[in-house]
Parts: sequence; C-alpha cells; structure tokens
Amino acid sequence: MLIIKHPLFYVIGISIYLILKFQWRFLLTYLFSKPAAKKIYPEPTSNVYKNDEKALVSVVQGDNIYAMLRAGLELLGGLERLDIKGRSVLIKPNIVNRYPSPSNTNPLVIKNLIKILHESGVSKIFVGDMSAIFALPTKKNAIKSGILEAISDEYMEFVSFEEYGWVEVNIPDGRFIKKAIVSEFIYNVDRVINVPVIKTHSYANYTISLKNFIGAIHPQQRPYFIAPDFWDEIIAELNAAYTPHLNILDGTKIFVKGGPTRGTVAAPNLIIIAGDRIAADVVGLSVIRSFGGWERLNNMDVWEQRQIKRAIELRLGVSNPSELKIVSKCLGTDKPGFDELMEKIHHVLNNAN
Repeated sequence: MLIIKHPLFYVIGISIYLILKFQWRFLLTYLFSKPAAKKIYPEPTSNVYKNDEKALVSVVQGDNIYAMLRAGLELLGGLERLDIKGRSVLIKPNIVNRYPSPSNTNPLVIKNLIKILHESGVSKIFVGDMSAIFALPTKKNAIKSGILEAISDEYMEFVSFEEYGWVEVNIPDGRFIKKAIVSEFIYNVDRVINVPVIKTHSYANYTISLKNFIGAIHPQQRPYFIAPDFWDEIIAELNAAYTPHLNILDGTKIFVKGGPTRGTVAAPNLIIIAGDRIAADVVGLSVIRSFGGWERLNNMDVWEQRQIKRAIELRLGVSNPSELKIVSKCLGTDKPGFDELMEKIHHVLNNAN
C-alpha cells in the first residue's frame, strides 16, 4: 500500500473527512485554532521499580486478569512503592477508535485495575484518553468499544481530554519539536498509569507505551501533521514532556501485523508491567516477534527500532538489555508453553540481528 508522507496531505484529507461527517467543531477547534495553553514546568518522575539498579519488568500469563495484574504488581514490589494510598490516579488506556480489543485496550484490564486501585486506597480514579481526530468524540468510542460499559459500575470518572484544557511543556532537546501541547489532566493528578495494548502499527511500526502518550497530545502535534517520515522520532520527543509512574501492557490479545485498527491477531494472554517505558516497549516488541511478528519489525533488532533509539538518546529509560531484569510467573495451565515463550522473549531481547 502506498503511504503518502506529507503533512499537507493529512491536513487536507482529515479536513475533508470531518466536513463530510459534519464535524465542524472538531475541524475548527483542533486543526485551525491555536490552542490556549499555559506554560508549565513539571517535576521529573523517577522509576521506583528497580532492583540492584536494574529496571524490573514483570511478565504474567494466565486467564484471570485480576489475578494476573495482582501477580505482576507483586513481582515488582507492589503498588506501595508508588506511595499511592490517598492519591488521585489517571488510568491512560488506548481508545483510538470504536473497535474492540486489540484495537483498543481490553476493557477487562481497565476494570480490574480500577478494582485493585480501590483496594490500594486511592482517593480518586480517572480513566482518560483522546481518540484519533477523525474518530472523535472519545466517549463515543469508549462506549462502542465496550470500555465504558465494562467500567461503568466502578467508582471512577471518565475523561475525554478534548473536553478539557491544554498546557505547554518545553522539550529543549527536541529536533522536530521544541514544545509539547499536552492535556492538562496528565499533570492535575498525583499518579499516571499508562495502559496501552501491544500492537503493530502501519505507520509507526508498533505502538505500546511510548506511542500511547500521543492520545494526550493536542491533535495539531500528531506526528503526521509535523513530519510523517519521522513518526518514531516525534513520538519519542513528545514523551520527554512527561513520565508515567507505571506502565501496564495489555497483552491479552495483540496485533502482530497490521494495525492499529485491524490486523493479524495473536492471543498471548499476558500482562506486562514496568516503571520504565523503554523497558516495557522492548519486552512488548519481543512478544510481537515471538509470535511471528511483522517483516518490518523482524528485520531490525528491538533496540534499533527508531522509537527506542530516539527515546534512549533522550534518556527516557534503559539503554541496553543489561539495564533491565524480567521477572515472570505463569498462572495458566500450560507452564511448558509459557517457559518456551519466555525463552523466545529473552532471545529476542538479548540478541541483535
């Protein structure tokens, strides 16, 4: 498939689409109006999930998502390390469109995470995202994808970022962007838990922890409006504007080819948890490759993926395999199959092509 890589193409194409859909408000607000954004200077956030200076990554397989989340958190040392009791928490899933998992985060992962957070004594829980501009409004997608129905009985508040304000954050080391326009909600809570789904992506090659932050970025800064040839680098640079306190990867069902809306599906039945975005992404990429993967991913070492390389240059997390440690547990019935999968993950992670 021919992919046109010019910002003007996307501006014109999305404008026409929104006009045909009578979405004048989104067109005028997000494409042709300068966002009012106050400048802020967020404090840096450090990874508390380390052991002997190595970033910990837990990998749990099973059928009971609540038990998998519990086990994955315990392997890292528990939510207590985040000093989360009495704090407000934003869960940032992937709600890019109206389609079910794995196009979006599995609703049951979000639902069970909310339960665990309440059990941990948090004061307030928000679940928030902003869908792709051509798929807005976000709440409609949360309904159609089954996410809102799954969590409606839980004590939480759903937030569509497009309904709130924006802030401006400097990115002094950026090559493509020098400031990020970010949803104010990211900085108005005490803790942010990033909950992406593991999947391949037709433009960005893959989307996991780093890419999931784009849902909190103002639409005018989506990579295709800046430099479509440099999606990966722009994704990494935008991530310099914030650091999630925890990353919980939905690996229950994943795309191993295609995406982000439709693709070849695998069902690893995994939950992967890490405090470090780069560590989370390289392990997630290793899972994709362990299930056959996509030629464009298989032909390049996970540490050489452009998102990862630029994120390392910006010092957003670990820089090589020796700086992370995987801790794993099988809660399912196929322990030999899980052990074989973990061997593949370690092999991909530690062996350059």
